[in-house]
Amino acid sequence: MTIRFAQLLLAASVLISFSATAELDPKVLSYTLPENVQWKPNAAGTQETAILYGDPLKPGPYAVLLKWKAGNMSRPHYHPNDRYIMVVKGTWWLGTGPKFDPASTVPVPAGTWVVHNAKGIHYDGAKDADVIIMLHGMGPGTQTAAEEK
Repeated sequence: MTIRFAQLLLAASVLISFSATAELDPKVLSYTLPENVQWKPNAAGTQETAILYGDPLKPGPYAVLLKWKAGNMSRPHYHPNDRYIMVVKGTWWLGTGPKFDPASTVPVPAGTWVVHNAKGIHYDGAKDADVIIMLHGMGPGTQTAAEEK
């Protein structure tokens, strides 16, 4: 009986060691779980930003998550550099040209890939529900107002 108990104890310890969470080498990769993403609201409370890497205000590559609150639409503007965007959650609404007309915007659902070409006048945002996009670009990620009144 003692030998059988020892065999069961050994088998249990092997199973426990295999089921323990693996330790990943931080020199090889890093990751952030969704609950650990650091969101920061803008002053108006219409959008939240989480910087994934880089600094959008400085020269060089950057990536950010943007959470547009329902009802938040940007006004016509453009950026000096191309910007590459993936709609992560919800439906984002896109419009082009200097005349602000939310009724003419096109809905793009989660999974859509969008490119804002440098100096192309556009406006976008969330209509009825919040939306999250991931944006990658080369900084500084400034914008210039271009609305025709």
